[in-house]
Amino acid sequence: MDEELTAGFTELCAQCSAVDWGISDEGRFYCRSCHNVIERTKEVVDTTFTPGSTRISTIGRGTRRRKADRGRQWMICEGFQFILRNQADALLRLGVSAHFKDQVLCQLWRLYLQKSRQAFTNTPVRSSRFKLQRPGSDSDSVAESSAASASETDGETNLSSTAASNAAESCTDWPQRWGSSDVVTYLTARQRRSRGLMNMPKTLALIHLALLWSREPLTLSDLLRLVNGGHVPYVNAFEELPEEMKLDGKDALIFRVESVPSHRLVQRQAQTLLLFLQLPTFPPISRQSLLHPALLSLRYLADANLPDDLHPWVCRLMHDAGLGDFTLDPTSCPVLPQYDIQTAAVIVVTMKLIFGLDDHTEWDLSDESGVQDDSESMFNLRRWFRLTQAALIAAQQKRHHDVARKQWKAKKPLYPSRDLKAVVMKRKRTAEQVQMCFEKLSSRPVGVQRCGPSSFIFCWGDEDGADGPSLHHQKLDRVLTLKHNVQTLSNTAYWHTALRVCDPKKCRSHYLEVEATLPRSFVWLLQLFSFLLNVKPANLYEEVLKVERRVLDRRHLRRKGRTTRSEDMIVS
Repeated sequence: MDEELTAGFTELCAQCSAVDWGISDEGRFYCRSCHNVIERTKEVVDTTFTPGSTRISTIGRGTRRRKADRGRQWMICEGFQFILRNQADALLRLGVSAHFKDQVLCQLWRLYLQKSRQAFTNTPVRSSRFKLQRPGSDSDSVAESSAASASETDGETNLSSTAASNAAESCTDWPQRWGSSDVVTYLTARQRRSRGLMNMPKTLALIHLALLWSREPLTLSDLLRLVNGGHVPYVNAFEELPEEMKLDGKDALIFRVESVPSHRLVQRQAQTLLLFLQLPTFPPISRQSLLHPALLSLRYLADANLPDDLHPWVCRLMHDAGLGDFTLDPTSCPVLPQYDIQTAAVIVVTMKLIFGLDDHTEWDLSDESGVQDDSESMFNLRRWFRLTQAALIAAQQKRHHDVARKQWKAKKPLYPSRDLKAVVMKRKRTAEQVQMCFEKLSSRPVGVQRCGPSSFIFCWGDEDGADGPSLHHQKLDRVLTLKHNVQTLSNTAYWHTALRVCDPKKCRSHYLEVEATLPRSFVWLLQLFSFLLNVKPANLYEEVLKVERRVLDRRHLRRKGRTTRSEDMIVS
């Protein structure tokens, strides 16, 4: 074996001049004649070595720059465009017509990009100066200089998506920083106010405007219910963005959402968009449309387990209030209607007309209807209150538990800076460990069990799982009287609070101030419909006052007293 390894070495031994070499156990050459050891060693070849498979790690004190993955430069409006598309696709899967997305939402989005001068314009907005550097340049310093120039003055490079894509294509061999190129503009409060820049709540507001234009039977409260149920992407919607659109640094401050906006916030954002886009007259909402309060009230009456005989009185009150055909003209009346809250307010006013809701009249009428022989077929407010109150408490507890168990954190956490990455990842691991412990201790999953979407909160009937027996077929004869062969109300008085009109710029809602003085039955009814619509009782209370102002005659408003005859409220 040694002869094969030493066959190529023919030098003479320095001591005995012999050529008889061997290899020791240490791999060194020695002379077999005189046992002289020389410096030559055997070259060992490792057959398991693969070039490029080893990694050399060094420890140094300075900061090391890791080359970023190749991604393309994108704009914030592109990210919102993907989110809007995903939200619209989710609504299409739930039954919304394709006309809503193809011909309405897309046109509104193009109009928004044009009005905000981000695209579809010959004079695109100039908001930041972005430079691509040759290999070997400091990318971080370029980003800092771009941010500084954007905050100080408007730059000289257009921010249209065409310009950004051309710049990326012409410099594909240059190292690029991932993330958005105009994030600094969106983080400046002055730029957001002056240009009407998009944010996450505005995506729902734009969807709401498109639904109103399409006359889809989906109110704002229905849209927010779908968002809360996870059927429409909103919380952590950034997870569905394409791979090449990576969120980095301050992008997280724009797309990170950890709560669903309130009804009032989305309504206010939609009102702002309505004025910003300068939209023409909307298609009219006729009485045949499912979005009209006349048909929308049927759904709310069924959900509240109120009798069907109440619907004609609701429609008569709508007629007296002038709530017939709705035609939204932003030029003459730029106030966006709230069909869901307005319909609930009309039902509340109708209940006040028929039952009084002054903590005395409604219970007296219930006592009178309870002693009759046909009491089973007659509507009794006391019985209805007991059934609905029990179902309302159970539904409120269920909603509270669902919110507590809901996973608000994203699977791919965002961090506004690289320094916070370790902290965010550690919190994520801690949360996952706590979740696993909770599942083992409670023997049930932490997350909310997602069920199919429904337009109703309660289920009334005799089937299993119902919230109680249905009262829809019961009659209102015991609270009505026959006068001149015409059914009129047994209740002859109508109470109302002060109906003065306040300046919305200077005055807020007075509900918290007057809530303690209001009858408890009226407050409870406000809470019931507020729960159905997932709004605050103050919002519904303000809409009730608006309906009362429209129904009551001016001569009654000039009276010193606060009591009005209920016969004057509805034209018989």
